[in-house]
Amino acid sequence: MNKMIQYMKRNYKILLVVLGLSVALWSFIPKQEKTSDPEKDKMLLELLTFVIEKGHYNPAKIDDTFSKGVYKDYLNALDPSKRFFLQSDIDEFAQYETKIDDEILNKDLTFFDLTYNRLMKRMDESKEYYKTALEKPFDYKKNESINTDYEKLPFAKNKEELKERWRLQVKLSALSSLVEKQKLEEDLIKDKNKSVEEKLKDYRESQGENLTDEGEKKFLAEFEKRKNQAPKTYEQLEKETRESTLNSLNDNFSFIKDLDREDWFSIYVNAIASRFDPHTSYFGPSEKEKFDVSMSGKLEGIGARLQKKNDFTEITELISGGPAWRGKQLEAGDIVLKVAQADAEPVDVVGMRLDDVVKKIKGPKGTEVRLTVKKQDGTIKVITIIRDEVEIEETYVKSSVVEKDGYKYGIIYLPKFYIDFEDQNSRDAGKDVALEVERLKKEGVQGIVMDVRDNGGGSLKTVVDIAGLFINQGPIVQVKSAAGKKEVLYDKDPKIQWDGPLVVMINEFSASASEILAAALQDYKRAVIIGSKQSYGKGTVQNVIDLNQFVRGSTYGDLGALKTTTQKFYRINGGSTQLEGVKSDIAIPDRYSYLKMGEKDIDNAMPWDKIDPADYKVWDKQNNFDLAIQKSRERMSNNPQLNLIDDNAKWLDERNKENVYSLNIDKFKAEQKALDEKNKKYKPILDYKNAFVFKSLPYEVEQMNKDSVLKEKRDRWHENLSKDIYIEEAIHILNDLQSENDKGLTQKVKKEKLVKS
Repeated sequence: MNKMIQYMKRNYKILLVVLGLSVALWSFIPKQEKTSDPEKDKMLLELLTFVIEKGHYNPAKIDDTFSKGVYKDYLNALDPSKRFFLQSDIDEFAQYETKIDDEILNKDLTFFDLTYNRLMKRMDESKEYYKTALEKPFDYKKNESINTDYEKLPFAKNKEELKERWRLQVKLSALSSLVEKQKLEEDLIKDKNKSVEEKLKDYRESQGENLTDEGEKKFLAEFEKRKNQAPKTYEQLEKETRESTLNSLNDNFSFIKDLDREDWFSIYVNAIASRFDPHTSYFGPSEKEKFDVSMSGKLEGIGARLQKKNDFTEITELISGGPAWRGKQLEAGDIVLKVAQADAEPVDVVGMRLDDVVKKIKGPKGTEVRLTVKKQDGTIKVITIIRDEVEIEETYVKSSVVEKDGYKYGIIYLPKFYIDFEDQNSRDAGKDVALEVERLKKEGVQGIVMDVRDNGGGSLKTVVDIAGLFINQGPIVQVKSAAGKKEVLYDKDPKIQWDGPLVVMINEFSASASEILAAALQDYKRAVIIGSKQSYGKGTVQNVIDLNQFVRGSTYGDLGALKTTTQKFYRINGGSTQLEGVKSDIAIPDRYSYLKMGEKDIDNAMPWDKIDPADYKVWDKQNNFDLAIQKSRERMSNNPQLNLIDDNAKWLDERNKENVYSLNIDKFKAEQKALDEKNKKYKPILDYKNAFVFKSLPYEVEQMNKDSVLKEKRDRWHENLSKDIYIEEAIHILNDLQSENDKGLTQKVKKEKLVKS
């Protein structure tokens, strides 16, 4: 959830979205700008302060200190790399540094209007800076460098200095591309001196188990094509890099142009909201809908993914099982030109804003939409699709089975604690995990791994339901409100769905609800928690509040919603998960161990504290719990792969602090060569492969036989699991958790089967 929250706070339009939620297409008709409504903006400011002051867990005082925080965050959101504003602009803005609090309370838009209008002006000017810089070849023999530590970089004193800053930045981009293109040309020359047999041998060795006949044919065709190509000259490559850099910047500015005043005002509102705490944020109507989709894992639309490509929008993928996928007419690579509702006249959507096209594509289940598309062969076709509910399969839980030493274990991966608040009969994480546990039990597994790595959270109800699958009954989490009232959420079902060995996997990006699950099972001593030193550290609860409910009969249109922090989580042992997160029983090195990316690294995060513990009984059915932890630590201390990962993490931390790049091509190449040589040391991390074979459950194998897309996704997941050293250690721990009685029983069963055979 944290990643999603950060995205919403930035409030930028995404380039890759689910069709039915959003589509961005260009038109040859002029774009109609939305007219700004200052009164609506003032209303938003009033609602923001009202709702937060009344409902926030611990609202910050709106004073000069608060104002300074908003000022800093807002300017950083507008110009993070300091490519637009001049120091004179900042000097002018500075008079408002301690006045924003007064403007908020007085619904005054002076500061926002000033910064917005100035930003639009500076952005228009900056287009000329990069275009001028890319008009003629760069001198890559000149000794100059660029510092990319933008946080410490001062704003440019004047336009000439800003123009020079743009020149250096686009030169770095072009230089990086040029060096890469030169490498490709060098490879091409080497290829020309190799026989087909030699090159094919190299290819087969690089592919290993992934080698296929089809892939080999494509490689040979590409190889023959490359052999017949004449090497490009330095001048050709240099020109190509400037052209590609120019096109990239033009695309970026085209993207920014799609943002209107309302979008920029949302950024300002978010700068205000997030000063109360990092997880309080505002999002407009379309962002609220995306949030609902993210939580439920489904939407109503046609079921396709697409992205903007130059002046058009291309279908990039069809969602397995969706209406477009079932219809078999729309294909990846199709370009959408027009959209029509049922029998209505088609509307040319080229040039429309993203959100405006969204409204034309999406629609209720059972309604008809007609898309005029240009196929890859150049033909134009009209495709009729009946909208339907689309399940975003990647959101949902999935499981796999694996064997070790005659034991069978289950892996359950839960990417999000999803739920559909509007439909109680719909899928939710609690019901789905329970179903996967039953399926794994049917397969005879003797241990389960719950993988909530990168799980940003979701519904608290589903956490209680899932934790309850593994304990008798009792408290799962304590929640404290702003008024100081404490509530304990219980699993009241005495049934234990799984009482065998259990491991929970976390990392730095396991946040919120996933931390509650790990904390509860750790406090009960029900599961061994393995992963990063600690999880993300988000121990707060947010409620999404529809702002329209406060303005009845509003003429302002949809005012969006506010997500505000209303409660704090506490473990059943009394400690908060805020800042400290959940510390793993077995901390395993990973590549991000030393980078600052958790809640504790945010300046205005809420503090850690504790309350009285709840009444709970520690699980006493796992006699070799501590022994399994001890064995795991011994394995890790002697594991060269994990030692290499830890070394790589330290190196990445050091690299993260290096911000100066030479713009001399020889020095740049030397720097890159040194990095490449250093990276060779860490190549075994990527090449690592464990000894396990992961398989789908029988019900899913049947589905995969009918759905090639699902099969490809599961094959890819299983391949990733086979390269995952952390999963490997989780399986070892499950093996260590097996009791001597279980092991004896297993051996007895194996002997009986051998005798019968």
